[in-house]
Amino acid sequence: MTTATTRLARDFRGTHTDGRTSEELRELVSHAGAELELAPAEHIIEWAVATFGERFCVTSSMGDAVLAHLAGQVAPGVDVVFLDTGYHFIETIGTRDAVEATLPVTLRTITPEQTVAEQDAAYGPDLYKTDPDLCCALRKVQPLADALREYDAWATGLRRAETHNRVIAPVIGWDARKGKVKVSPLARWTDDQVQRYIADNGVLVNPLVHDGYPSIGCWPCTRRVAPGDDPRSGRWAGTSKTECGIH
Repeated sequence: MTTATTRLARDFRGTHTDGRTSEELRELVSHAGAELELAPAEHIIEWAVATFGERFCVTSSMGDAVLAHLAGQVAPGVDVVFLDTGYHFIETIGTRDAVEATLPVTLRTITPEQTVAEQDAAYGPDLYKTDPDLCCALRKVQPLADALREYDAWATGLRRAETHNRVIAPVIGWDARKGKVKVSPLARWTDDQVQRYIADNGVLVNPLVHDGYPSIGCWPCTRRVAPGDDPRSGRWAGTSKTECGIH
């Protein structure tokens, strides 16, 4: 990244980028994807904020604050979107609160249209048991889609090392369902790189990570994982479900 581009990235909160058409966004992806595939995560975020300005955000599930920390260093004030499903562990909400209090980011908490009680009344109690896909759609997928309407691009913490399903996650990709540019600055990071960044920078980590929960979702659908098992095997354990549908 050039000095001018870095400065633009750091000053992006004072800029405004009009929403681009789908064709324009796909064209950006076709060029930037290959160019940034091997770039450091910081440079990928710099490109995103310089390209999209206030129409770029970061999403975080608050398993840790690595991506939020990186983005906050590159572009102080950047929007960090958190989905409060109403089913989170208290430790996850605490991590969210700590991120908001300690990092130079703008934390945006998004909630579903219905409360848990309203959803129970409409669909029956414990929808996460009777129809977990619908529960995820109502409490995660649709709220995020609604929140992203004001953005052209969003950053995720997806890493190819997490599961085989994520091996092909591009650094810069096109999310056709959302009509957005999907940025994954950490896609090439190994588990060791994540742990090194956390240690070197004193990054916040959800306490549950140290209590046998390497992948953290809603409490009814997340279980502890035995040492050596797939880190995501505790998500929707005992079912064929492996993703919430966001990705």
